[in-house]
Amino acid sequence: MDRELALEVVRVTEAAAISAAQWLGRGEKINADEAATSAMRKMFDSVNCKGTVVIGEGEKDEAPMLYIGEEVGNNQGPEVDIAVDPLEGTNIVAKGHPNAMAIIAIADRGTLLHAPDMYMDKIVVGPQAAGLIRIDDPIEKTIDIVAKMQNKRLRDVTVIIQERDRHQELIDRVRKKGARVKLFGDGDVAASIATAIPSNDIDLFVGTGGAPEGVISAAAIKALGGEMQARLAPKNEAEAERCIEMGLNNPTQILMMDDLVKGDDAIFAATGVSSGELLQGARFLGDDVTETDSIVMRAKTKTVRFIKANHHLNLKPHLLVDEDL
Repeated sequence: MDRELALEVVRVTEAAAISAAQWLGRGEKINADEAATSAMRKMFDSVNCKGTVVIGEGEKDEAPMLYIGEEVGNNQGPEVDIAVDPLEGTNIVAKGHPNAMAIIAIADRGTLLHAPDMYMDKIVVGPQAAGLIRIDDPIEKTIDIVAKMQNKRLRDVTVIIQERDRHQELIDRVRKKGARVKLFGDGDVAASIATAIPSNDIDLFVGTGGAPEGVISAAAIKALGGEMQARLAPKNEAEAERCIEMGLNNPTQILMMDDLVKGDDAIFAATGVSSGELLQGARFLGDDVTETDSIVMRAKTKTVRFIKANHHLNLKPHLLVDEDL
Protein backbone atom coordinates (compact mmCIF):
# COMPACT_ATOMS: atom_id res chain seq x y z
CA MET A 1 0.00 0.00 0.00
CA ASP A 2 1.19 3.53 -0.66
CA ARG A 3 0.79 6.58 1.53
CA GLU A 4 -1.58 8.28 -0.91
CA LEU A 5 -4.15 5.58 -0.21
CA ALA A 6 -4.33 6.65 3.42
CA LEU A 7 -5.46 10.13 2.40
CA GLU A 8 -7.80 8.86 -0.31
CA VAL A 9 -9.85 6.77 2.12
CA VAL A 10 -10.50 9.81 4.32
CA ARG A 11 -12.61 11.24 1.52
CA VAL A 12 -14.66 8.06 1.69
CA THR A 13 -15.35 8.31 5.42
CA GLU A 14 -16.02 12.05 5.10
CA ALA A 15 -18.71 11.39 2.49
CA ALA A 16 -20.37 8.74 4.64
CA ALA A 17 -20.26 10.91 7.76
CA ILE A 18 -21.76 13.96 6.08
CA SER A 19 -24.62 11.94 4.63
CA ALA A 20 -25.33 10.17 7.94
CA ALA A 21 -25.12 13.36 10.00
CA GLN A 22 -28.09 14.83 8.13
CA TRP A 23 -30.20 12.19 9.94
CA LEU A 24 -28.84 12.95 13.41
CA GLY A 25 -31.57 12.93 16.04
CA ARG A 26 -34.38 12.18 13.59
CA GLY A 27 -35.16 8.70 14.94
CA GLU A 28 -34.49 7.12 11.54
CA LYS A 29 -31.57 4.70 11.98
CA ILE A 30 -32.26 2.76 8.77
CA ASN A 31 -32.29 5.89 6.64
CA ALA A 32 -29.12 7.12 8.32
CA ASP A 33 -27.33 3.84 7.63
CA GLU A 34 -28.51 3.73 4.03
CA ALA A 35 -27.36 7.30 3.43
CA ALA A 36 -23.90 6.56 4.85
CA THR A 37 -23.55 3.30 2.93
CA SER A 38 -24.62 4.82 -0.39
CA ALA A 39 -22.25 7.78 -0.05
CA MET A 40 -19.34 5.54 0.97
CA ARG A 41 -19.92 3.15 -1.93
CA LYS A 42 -20.05 5.95 -4.51
CA MET A 43 -16.86 7.55 -3.23
CA PHE A 44 -15.00 4.24 -3.34
CA ASP A 45 -15.21 4.32 -7.14
CA SER A 46 -12.54 7.04 -7.18
CA VAL A 47 -10.09 5.27 -4.83
CA ASN A 48 -6.94 3.83 -6.40
CA CYS A 49 -7.12 0.22 -5.24
CA LYS A 50 -8.37 -3.24 -6.13
CA GLY A 51 -10.38 -3.77 -2.98
CA THR A 52 -12.43 -6.67 -1.69
CA VAL A 53 -14.86 -6.13 1.18
CA VAL A 54 -14.14 -8.72 3.88
CA ILE A 55 -16.19 -7.03 6.61
CA GLY A 56 -19.17 -5.04 5.48
CA GLU A 57 -22.91 -4.63 5.62
CA GLY A 58 -23.58 -8.38 5.43
CA GLU A 59 -23.64 -11.18 2.90
CA LYS A 60 -24.52 -10.43 -0.73
CA ASP A 61 -28.15 -11.49 -0.24
CA GLU A 62 -28.43 -9.31 2.88
CA ALA A 63 -26.99 -6.03 1.58
CA PRO A 64 -27.35 -4.23 -1.76
CA MET A 65 -23.87 -2.68 -1.49
CA LEU A 66 -20.65 -2.97 0.50
CA TYR A 67 -21.50 -6.62 1.01
CA ILE A 68 -18.87 -9.21 1.90
CA GLY A 69 -17.01 -10.19 -1.25
CA GLU A 70 -17.91 -7.04 -3.20
CA GLU A 71 -15.08 -5.53 -5.23
CA VAL A 72 -14.56 -1.79 -4.75
CA GLY A 73 -12.12 0.83 -5.94
CA ASN A 74 -11.19 1.85 -9.48
CA ASN A 75 -9.29 -1.41 -10.12
CA GLN A 76 -5.95 0.40 -10.13
CA GLY A 77 -3.34 0.27 -7.39
CA PRO A 78 -2.75 -2.33 -4.68
CA GLU A 79 -4.90 -5.38 -3.95
CA VAL A 80 -6.36 -4.89 -0.48
CA ASP A 81 -8.81 -6.23 2.08
CA ILE A 82 -11.37 -3.66 3.15
CA ALA A 83 -13.41 -3.63 6.36
CA VAL A 84 -16.12 -1.00 6.58
CA ASP A 85 -18.76 0.26 8.93
CA PRO A 86 -20.37 3.16 7.05
CA LEU A 87 -22.18 4.16 10.23
CA GLU A 88 -20.94 2.75 13.50
CA GLY A 89 -23.77 3.69 15.80
CA THR A 90 -27.07 3.68 13.91
CA ASN A 91 -29.00 3.94 17.17
CA ILE A 92 -26.64 6.70 18.28
CA VAL A 93 -27.51 8.80 15.25
CA ALA A 94 -31.22 8.11 15.56
CA LYS A 95 -31.16 9.36 19.17
CA GLY A 96 -28.64 12.17 18.65
CA HIS A 97 -26.13 10.62 21.05
CA PRO A 98 -22.30 10.89 20.91
CA ASN A 99 -19.65 8.62 19.38
CA ALA A 100 -21.11 7.80 15.95
CA MET A 101 -18.48 7.49 13.22
CA ALA A 102 -17.96 6.36 9.63
CA ILE A 103 -15.00 3.99 9.62
CA ILE A 104 -12.76 2.01 7.26
CA ALA A 105 -9.81 -0.33 7.76
CA ILE A 106 -7.63 -1.38 4.82
CA ALA A 107 -4.80 -3.88 4.71
CA ASP A 108 -2.94 -5.96 2.13
CA ARG A 109 -4.99 -8.75 0.53
CA GLY A 110 -5.45 -11.70 2.87
CA THR A 111 -4.33 -9.96 6.06
CA LEU A 112 -7.58 -8.97 7.79
CA LEU A 113 -9.40 -11.58 9.86
CA HIS A 114 -12.70 -12.48 8.21
CA ALA A 115 -14.67 -12.07 11.41
CA PRO A 116 -18.23 -13.40 11.40
CA ASP A 117 -21.03 -11.19 12.71
CA MET A 118 -21.13 -12.40 16.31
CA TYR A 119 -19.90 -11.42 19.75
CA MET A 120 -16.22 -11.16 20.59
CA ASP A 121 -14.52 -10.76 23.97
CA LYS A 122 -11.98 -7.93 23.79
CA ILE A 123 -9.31 -6.21 25.83
CA VAL A 124 -7.34 -3.16 24.66
CA VAL A 125 -4.51 -1.14 26.18
CA GLY A 126 -2.24 1.63 24.97
CA PRO A 127 1.47 1.37 24.14
CA GLN A 128 2.69 1.52 27.77
CA ALA A 129 1.06 -1.79 28.72
CA ALA A 130 1.37 -3.51 25.35
CA GLY A 131 2.89 -6.97 25.62
CA LEU A 132 2.06 -7.29 29.32
CA ILE A 133 -1.65 -8.08 29.35
CA ARG A 134 -3.51 -11.34 28.87
CA ILE A 135 -7.19 -11.62 28.06
CA ASP A 136 -7.55 -14.57 30.47
CA ASP A 137 -6.02 -12.70 33.42
CA PRO A 138 -8.36 -11.52 36.17
CA ILE A 139 -9.37 -7.92 35.60
CA GLU A 140 -7.81 -6.99 38.94
CA LYS A 141 -4.36 -8.15 37.75
CA THR A 142 -4.74 -6.27 34.48
CA ILE A 143 -5.63 -3.06 36.31
CA ASP A 144 -2.51 -3.43 38.48
CA ILE A 145 -0.36 -3.80 35.35
CA VAL A 146 -1.93 -0.80 33.65
CA ALA A 147 -1.59 1.36 36.76
CA LYS A 148 2.10 0.49 37.09
CA MET A 149 2.91 1.11 33.42
CA GLN A 150 0.92 4.35 33.32
CA ASN A 151 2.49 5.49 36.60
CA LYS A 152 -0.97 6.07 38.06
CA ARG A 153 -2.62 5.39 41.37
CA LEU A 154 -5.33 2.74 41.18
CA ARG A 155 -8.00 5.35 41.83
CA ASP A 156 -6.81 7.29 38.76
CA VAL A 157 -7.01 4.37 36.32
CA THR A 158 -10.03 4.64 34.01
CA VAL A 159 -11.61 1.53 32.50
CA ILE A 160 -14.14 2.04 29.73
CA ILE A 161 -16.90 -0.59 29.50
CA GLN A 162 -20.06 -0.80 27.43
CA GLU A 163 -23.17 -0.33 29.57
CA ARG A 164 -24.82 -3.71 29.17
CA ASP A 165 -26.30 -6.20 31.65
CA ARG A 166 -23.71 -8.79 30.58
CA HIS A 167 -20.96 -6.52 31.92
CA GLN A 168 -22.41 -5.81 35.37
CA GLU A 169 -20.18 -8.28 37.24
CA LEU A 170 -17.14 -6.88 35.44
CA ILE A 171 -18.15 -3.33 36.31
CA ASP A 172 -18.61 -4.27 39.97
CA ARG A 173 -15.15 -5.89 40.12
CA VAL A 174 -13.43 -2.87 38.56
CA ARG A 175 -15.11 -0.55 41.06
CA LYS A 176 -14.25 -2.85 43.96
CA LYS A 177 -10.61 -2.81 42.83
CA GLY A 178 -10.69 0.97 43.16
CA ALA A 179 -10.43 2.02 39.52
CA ARG A 180 -12.77 4.40 37.78
CA VAL A 181 -15.40 3.10 35.35
CA LYS A 182 -16.52 5.07 32.34
CA LEU A 183 -19.65 3.61 30.75
CA PHE A 184 -20.70 4.08 27.14
CA GLY A 185 -23.77 3.04 25.20
CA ASP A 186 -23.00 2.13 21.58
CA GLY A 187 -19.92 2.55 19.43
CA ASP A 188 -17.13 0.43 20.86
CA VAL A 189 -14.62 1.25 18.10
CA ALA A 190 -14.14 4.80 19.37
CA ALA A 191 -14.05 3.58 22.97
CA SER A 192 -11.35 0.98 22.31
CA ILE A 193 -9.17 3.32 20.25
CA ALA A 194 -9.33 5.93 23.02
CA THR A 195 -7.04 3.75 25.16
CA ALA A 196 -4.13 4.39 22.78
CA ILE A 197 -4.65 8.13 22.20
CA PRO A 198 -2.37 10.05 24.61
CA SER A 199 -4.76 12.99 24.93
CA ASN A 200 -7.48 10.72 26.36
CA ASP A 201 -7.63 9.60 30.00
CA ILE A 202 -8.91 6.11 29.10
CA ASP A 203 -6.44 3.44 30.20
CA LEU A 204 -8.18 0.14 29.53
CA PHE A 205 -11.03 -1.15 27.38
CA VAL A 206 -12.61 -4.47 28.26
CA GLY A 207 -15.85 -6.26 27.45
CA THR A 208 -17.84 -8.16 24.84
CA GLY A 209 -18.98 -6.57 21.61
CA GLY A 210 -19.22 -7.13 17.88
CA ALA A 211 -16.48 -9.14 16.17
CA PRO A 212 -16.42 -7.08 12.94
CA GLU A 213 -15.91 -3.91 14.98
CA GLY A 214 -13.10 -5.69 16.81
CA VAL A 215 -11.13 -6.29 13.61
CA ILE A 216 -11.62 -2.70 12.47
CA SER A 217 -10.44 -1.47 15.87
CA ALA A 218 -7.38 -3.72 15.70
CA ALA A 219 -6.14 -1.92 12.58
CA ALA A 220 -6.16 1.36 14.50
CA ILE A 221 -4.65 -0.12 17.66
CA LYS A 222 -1.79 -1.60 15.61
CA ALA A 223 -1.07 1.79 14.08
CA LEU A 224 -1.07 3.42 17.52
CA GLY A 225 1.30 0.87 19.04
CA GLY A 226 -1.23 -0.46 21.52
CA GLU A 227 -2.37 -4.02 22.02
CA MET A 228 -5.65 -5.79 21.53
CA GLN A 229 -6.48 -9.39 22.35
CA ALA A 230 -9.78 -11.04 21.55
CA ARG A 231 -11.74 -14.26 21.48
CA LEU A 232 -14.83 -15.02 19.45
CA ALA A 233 -17.86 -15.91 21.56
CA PRO A 234 -20.18 -18.11 19.46
CA LYS A 235 -23.47 -18.62 21.26
CA ASN A 236 -24.45 -21.86 19.52
CA GLU A 237 -23.16 -24.61 17.25
CA ALA A 238 -24.24 -22.76 14.13
CA GLU A 239 -22.08 -19.76 15.02
CA ALA A 240 -19.16 -22.02 15.92
CA GLU A 241 -19.46 -23.70 12.51
CA ARG A 242 -19.53 -20.27 10.88
CA CYS A 243 -16.17 -19.49 12.51
CA ILE A 244 -14.68 -22.69 11.11
CA GLU A 245 -16.04 -21.90 7.63
CA MET A 246 -14.27 -18.54 7.77
CA GLY A 247 -10.92 -20.12 8.57
CA LEU A 248 -10.74 -20.47 12.36
CA ASN A 249 -10.31 -24.15 13.21
CA ASN A 250 -10.60 -23.34 16.91
CA PRO A 251 -13.47 -20.83 17.22
CA THR A 252 -12.55 -19.86 20.80
CA GLN A 253 -8.78 -19.46 20.42
CA ILE A 254 -7.15 -16.31 21.75
CA LEU A 255 -6.67 -13.88 18.88
CA MET A 256 -3.54 -11.75 19.13
CA MET A 257 -2.84 -8.63 17.10
CA ASP A 258 -1.29 -10.57 14.22
CA ASP A 259 -4.32 -12.87 14.11
CA LEU A 260 -6.64 -9.90 13.75
CA VAL A 261 -4.43 -7.92 11.37
CA LYS A 262 -1.51 -9.82 9.85
CA GLY A 263 1.65 -8.10 8.68
CA ASP A 264 3.10 -4.73 9.53
CA ASP A 265 0.82 -2.47 7.51
CA ALA A 266 -2.78 -1.38 7.83
CA ILE A 267 -4.68 1.86 7.35
CA PHE A 268 -7.51 3.07 9.56
CA ALA A 269 -9.68 6.07 8.81
CA ALA A 270 -12.69 7.49 10.61
CA THR A 271 -14.81 10.63 10.41
CA GLY A 272 -17.07 11.75 13.22
CA VAL A 273 -20.81 11.81 12.69
CA SER A 274 -21.61 12.90 16.25
CA SER A 275 -19.02 14.19 18.71
CA GLY A 276 -17.46 11.65 21.07
CA GLU A 277 -14.33 10.17 22.64
CA LEU A 278 -12.24 10.40 19.49
CA LEU A 279 -13.68 12.93 17.05
CA GLN A 280 -16.00 15.88 16.74
CA GLY A 281 -19.17 15.30 14.76
CA ALA A 282 -20.05 16.82 11.41
CA ARG A 283 -21.14 20.44 11.83
CA PHE A 284 -23.48 22.19 9.42
CA LEU A 285 -22.23 25.79 9.43
CA GLY A 286 -24.72 27.37 7.06
CA ASP A 287 -24.33 28.45 3.43
CA ASP A 288 -24.10 24.73 2.55
CA VAL A 289 -20.76 24.40 4.32
CA THR A 290 -20.14 21.34 6.52
CA GLU A 291 -17.11 20.86 8.76
CA THR A 292 -15.79 17.35 9.37
CA ASP A 293 -13.27 15.97 11.84
CA SER A 294 -11.34 12.86 10.81
CA ILE A 295 -8.44 10.68 11.85
CA VAL A 296 -6.30 8.54 9.58
CA MET A 297 -3.40 6.36 10.65
CA ARG A 298 -1.01 3.89 9.10
CA ALA A 299 0.55 1.01 11.01
CA LYS A 300 3.74 0.79 8.91
CA THR A 301 4.84 4.36 9.60
CA LYS A 302 2.93 4.93 12.88
CA THR A 303 1.71 8.18 11.33
CA VAL A 304 -1.47 9.60 12.81
CA ARG A 305 -3.19 12.54 11.15
CA PHE A 306 -6.14 14.51 12.46
CA ILE A 307 -7.88 16.24 9.56
CA LYS A 308 -10.42 19.02 9.82
CA ALA A 309 -12.08 19.96 6.55
CA ASN A 310 -14.79 22.29 5.26
CA HIS A 311 -17.00 20.89 2.49
CA HIS A 312 -19.13 23.04 0.21
CA LEU A 313 -22.12 20.80 -0.30
CA ASN A 314 -23.53 22.87 -3.15
CA LEU A 315 -20.50 21.60 -5.09
CA LYS A 316 -21.11 18.01 -3.94
CA PRO A 317 -24.81 17.34 -4.62
CA HIS A 318 -24.32 13.58 -4.21
CA LEU A 319 -23.88 14.19 -0.45
CA LEU A 320 -27.17 16.04 -0.06
CA VAL A 321 -30.12 13.96 1.07
CA ASP A 322 -32.54 16.80 1.87
CA GLU A 323 -35.12 15.41 -0.53
CA ASP A 324 -35.41 12.34 1.69
CA LEU A 325 -35.95 14.22 4.96
